[in-house]
Amino acid sequence: MDKATGAARVWIIVTMLVVSNVWAGCRGPATPSSETAEPQQTTQTIANKGSDTMVNLALAWAEAYTAQHPEVRISVTGGGSGTGIAALINGTVDIANASRAMKPEEVEKARANGIEPVEHIVAGDAIAVVVNPTNPVSALTIDQLSDIFTGKITRWSEVGGENRPIVLLSRESNSGTHIYFLEHVVRQGEQDNQSLFSPDTLLMPSSEGISAEIRQNPNAIGYDGLGYVTPDQKTIKVARRAGEPYISPSIETVKDGRYPIARVLYVYTSGQPTGIIREYLDWITSAEGQEIVAELGFVPLQ
Repeated sequence: MDKATGAARVWIIVTMLVVSNVWAGCRGPATPSSETAEPQQTTQTIANKGSDTMVNLALAWAEAYTAQHPEVRISVTGGGSGTGIAALINGTVDIANASRAMKPEEVEKARANGIEPVEHIVAGDAIAVVVNPTNPVSALTIDQLSDIFTGKITRWSEVGGENRPIVLLSRESNSGTHIYFLEHVVRQGEQDNQSLFSPDTLLMPSSEGISAEIRQNPNAIGYDGLGYVTPDQKTIKVARRAGEPYISPSIETVKDGRYPIARVLYVYTSGQPTGIIREYLDWITSAEGQEIVAELGFVPLQ
């Protein structure tokens, strides 16, 4: 082979390599075949905030739902019904939990921010009046409870107990449970009644705080959502008025309307929910979601 022929062959080989590399570059990086590629799931998040009464229930719902739907992330925080509603008004939460209905002024604030609150009833609840198990008092009327929490009755001997001072426990004013108890027990549901809790009332930051104080203080009386009552607390039977039956709080007595301190539990959304929020709320009110309600001591809708 002469030099000219050899040089020509080298040039052809180099040219073929260059063309091959350019073609490979034009095709871009290799991609996995359709058989090996895994579909990517987009994580969807739901921010849920509000009622301390509902926080354990909301956590249980979130845990059960996300176990079935791993593509969904649900953050749950408490802080009180007022805190959740304020977050909804400010547009910083998807779902606000509330153990009371929104006030007209709260609805107005939300609308001023371009938010139309939509109310959803998700469960029922009894507010249980609780005392230390050593307290011999076991039944009270709404009138007596009002007099106790306004400070008109200050000793247990005035309602059939021992001659001991009554120690009052209440949730803080930001709590929906506090507001409900104020309106329906302290003020007995009377629109023109402006009675307030006694200034001696100890305001507790949480349901657990009330439970702890009840357990260690034989003179204390407090109130809490039925789902937070533990066996080491004594629940008081309540009558609407003197001469009527005294009723214990339970799922059954709330459902049949006999227990006088009962309420519904709400969540609020900004406008009618759509997408994943709609799916989540539908699941909460389904038989599966309501089974969790009953398991935690609240009152299911069905």
